Amino acid sequence: MSRRGLADLHIHTTYSDGWPTPRDVVDHAAAETALDVIAITDHDTIEGALRAAEYAARTSALRVVIGEEVSSRQGHILGLFLTNRIRPGLTAAHTVDLIHAQGGVAIAAHPFWRTQRLTRRRRRRVVHGVGYLAGELEFDAIEVENSTPGMALPNLLARRLAEATGITQVGGSDGHILDAIGRGATSFPGTTPRALMTALLNGRTRPEKRRYTSLGLVRYMAWGLLHERPRELAAAQ
Repeated sequence: MSRRGLADLHIHTTYSDGWPTPRDVVDHAAAETALDVIAITDHDTIEGALRAAEYAARTSALRVVIGEEVSSRQGHILGLFLTNRIRPGLTAAHTVDLIHAQGGVAIAAHPFWRTQRLTRRRRRRVVHGVGYLAGELEFDAIEVENSTPGMALPNLLARRLAEATGITQVGGSDGHILDAIGRGATSFPGTTPRALMTALLNGRTRPEKRRYTSLGLVRYMAWGLLHERPRELAAAQ
């Protein structure tokens, strides 16, 4: 019987609003965590994921899933196992359909989280999850363990929705700094991307979490001061 592997399904790099480069993410995940698989899910691009996958294939036993955190009209959606970028600004339903059309997996990222974030032009915009649409559309899984500090209530609401609907539950770090990687994760039977996909589609995953170190929390606070409003607007849609 194969062991259960561990995957972080939600990681950002310098190709969107993360601090580490794709190489930094791969090197850290391989050397400092117990992860077998990671998904790079930069906002509205797969370029960072492609770079990370190419680098990991040459240097590490760690495997990288090509992903994207798509900004749909109704909220953020993770697309995993992609071959092409999904265009942002579409409805949530259309976004999910386009992910599936590529043979990918659609996950409702932090469905009950809302905040404000600075754009590259220093303008503030609201970013959020899809809310109760996570239980109404054809999502393959719901992210119920997101390790961003302050996510206890949104995570609880997501878990309750997943339990009520029977949708597969997963965890991801939503890591924008190296310290976050693997803090939220998903365990699954096997250790390969193929085994991960099978587990996601058959409801055989288990969300996992690990506590931050004090230094890690300070580093996340520093990142947040540049990107987030201090008071998060965690509310069900």
